[in-house]
Amino acid sequence: MTVGAVFLLVGVLGFIPGITTDYDSMQFASHESRAHLLGVFQVSILHNLVHLAFGVAGLAMARTFSAARTFLLAGGAVYLVLWLYGLFVGHDSSANFVPLNTADNWLHLGLGVGMIALGLLLTRGRTPTAPAA
Repeated sequence: MTVGAVFLLVGVLGFIPGITTDYDSMQFASHESRAHLLGVFQVSILHNLVHLAFGVAGLAMARTFSAARTFLLAGGAVYLVLWLYGLFVGHDSSANFVPLNTADNWLHLGLGVGMIALGLLLTRGRTPTAPAA
């Protein structure tokens, strides 16, 4: 639930001028978006919407053990793929539609490893439970 709440918060913060620098240059989806969350992480409207979607999914999936584990493991895998994508796509490439910069790449690596680690370590030795009726 905490991971979902953080994603939701980051998604909201990405739409707040001041917390997001160069807010007026934000694009829907393009490497040309010069907006940066906290002045560091390059963001776009699409990027913020993805964070919001991950947040909503995380909160919804936190209701059951198995869904929460799936969120952490699958979400972590998605972020590792996004990290690889960021490594191989140039920052000024038109294929960089998310957009991603070096800080985003390192964050995505940390998120991927962290989410997978949480999914494995916090759920080790537990048995899945059915949702309450």
